[in-house]
Amino acid sequence: AGGGAVSVIARMLDNAPRPGGAAGLRVLSASGQLGNGIPEPALRAGLARAPHVIGCDMGSVDPGPAYLGAGRMATSEAVTLRDLRLVIHGARQCRVPLLIGSAGTAGAAPHVAQVLDLVRRIAREDGLSLTLAVIHADIDAAWLKGMVAAQRVRAIGAAIPPLTAEEIDASAHIVGQMGTEAFLRALALEPDIILAGRACDTAIFAAVPLLLGYPAGPATHMAKIIECTSLCCLPGGRDAMLGTLHGDGFELESMNPARAATPVSVAAHSLYEQADPLAVQEPEGTLHVASARFEAIDARRVRVSGATWEAARQPTIKLEGAAPCGERAVALAATADPAVIANRDLITEGVARAVREILPDAAFDLRFRAYGAGATGLYPGAATALPEPGEVFFLIECVAAAADIAKAVVGVAKQSMLHFGFPGRLSTGGNLAFPFTPPEIGAGPAYRFSVYHVTECDDLEAHFPVELVTV
Repeated sequence: AGGGAVSVIARMLDNAPRPGGAAGLRVLSASGQLGNGIPEPALRAGLARAPHVIGCDMGSVDPGPAYLGAGRMATSEAVTLRDLRLVIHGARQCRVPLLIGSAGTAGAAPHVAQVLDLVRRIAREDGLSLTLAVIHADIDAAWLKGMVAAQRVRAIGAAIPPLTAEEIDASAHIVGQMGTEAFLRALALEPDIILAGRACDTAIFAAVPLLLGYPAGPATHMAKIIECTSLCCLPGGRDAMLGTLHGDGFELESMNPARAATPVSVAAHSLYEQADPLAVQEPEGTLHVASARFEAIDARRVRVSGATWEAARQPTIKLEGAAPCGERAVALAATADPAVIANRDLITEGVARAVREILPDAAFDLRFRAYGAGATGLYPGAATALPEPGEVFFLIECVAAAADIAKAVVGVAKQSMLHFGFPGRLSTGGNLAFPFTPPEIGAGPAYRFSVYHVTECDDLEAHFPVELVTV
């Protein structure tokens, strides 16, 4: 491979400690959000610890459906190029494999292609020869329709409707989250770098330990925690995190000396992002952490043990899809008028009626958000209302079939709201302040999550093909 006559995978297999050894397997999590800026001092400190493998998570559904739907990255090309260069050269320096998951934010074909182009650019500019195992995560629509018809697909959460063939057809991109099975197949090809489409965060960091024979429970639990780097520390941050895995447990240490991994901070992080905090569902099985133990080694390091793994009787794939829903425009404004704040619901309801009267033939979705007011509405059952704030920020949003319609709607709404008459109004010159002009902003195409479901799968390999690429 690109690392020389002996591939980095073969070298790792020869030199990495196996379960039961005193040294432990060192897994460096270089980034939990590659492309948003890797803190370089902590990365350098992590490389100095001679890791056996380096992993980076690059994506999530957290930024919303737009990036999956539009096929573009949430991060800037310049910072993504910087981060990729740092981790590629870091892995070359240590002569270890580099595993990257959820390429380009959403992990669909266009995202993987964009990241691969950046890797090619780095190789060309820096005189590197690299072999990549590229794992694709795009889900075939015809196969998925068949699974829906066979009633083998379920929604994630009661608020999400059952998946339909119509929603599948409406989706711009649909991806599945791969697990360790795909990474293990890619490792068998002995690449320098694995570049994976949409992937479970844990798979990036658990694959090499599983290849080396480490128990799946501790390996997956470690991966679950370190995938967000030092977010599990006090104070939390984005600095590189080192996990040292032994047969029955693992040790955690931030590579930034200002961050401390404590039993409470690590335990809290291992419980998040799950409907059941004690059971982490993966394509190949379930991680159980109810019996996990968190013990302080010193003021900055923690040892964790006790997690167990239950292999799945039926493998599953989490599906994510996004569909276009129109063009978005917004208008931004604020008020410090107590009467406007007190009458905000009456005003926005009246403005909505006025816009409908002015544009009766237009099809659009108009919404108002009053930030700083009415927060208790987000928390049903709150015992007391919050006091009225001294200032409220209004976001007026419209989604319509065409950009000019959306912008026209928010323009009419903005002007109507500026001079809206209400009981007790004192100012006829205007009730809103605008942070800049024009206050109406075209926000581009709007997307919605069209697929957020889990499907059974009888053949994981068929849905996550691996391609070997040399750059």
